[in-house]
Amino acid sequence: MKKLLLIRHAKAGSHDMTDFERPLTDSGIRDAELMARQLQKAGLIPQYVLTSAALRTQATANIIAQTLNITHQTADKSIYEAGMRTLLQIINDLPAEYNFIALVGHNPGISNILYELSGEVRDIPPAGMALIEFDIDEWELVYSGTGKLSWYDSPEGYP
Repeated sequence: MKKLLLIRHAKAGSHDMTDFERPLTDSGIRDAELMARQLQKAGLIPQYVLTSAALRTQATANIIAQTLNITHQTADKSIYEAGMRTLLQIINDLPAEYNFIALVGHNPGISNILYELSGEVRDIPPAGMALIEFDIDEWELVYSGTGKLSWYDSPEGYP
């Protein structure tokens, strides 16, 4: 069985810089820390984290990896502004040795790939997370409708 945790980056500021270089806001940092603790409470510890190379996604991924002691992490520029076809190819090419991988990216891609893989319609908010489980043994067998949403959470319901 393969498990994919889709994570949308936490809230980012809109400073005088490029979109790619936008940092997390203070509330974004708090939300990423909160969601990392929620993963810990639920016992959901990915083996590997793949993130967009944008600053806000890398910062979100770093907070999660540090909180959960995940040592295997990679940034991929192609996740930034990726459409569904690109995200599906990235998922199909995930390292075979890992059965539980977190993918940290951006909307609308993260929400769209959740729908494509599981049929679940959700607009994943900043720092929101969705776990999809696949009854398969190889990432290259993941395609439309093969997954099932088994866990979902976001910082919206927390004070």
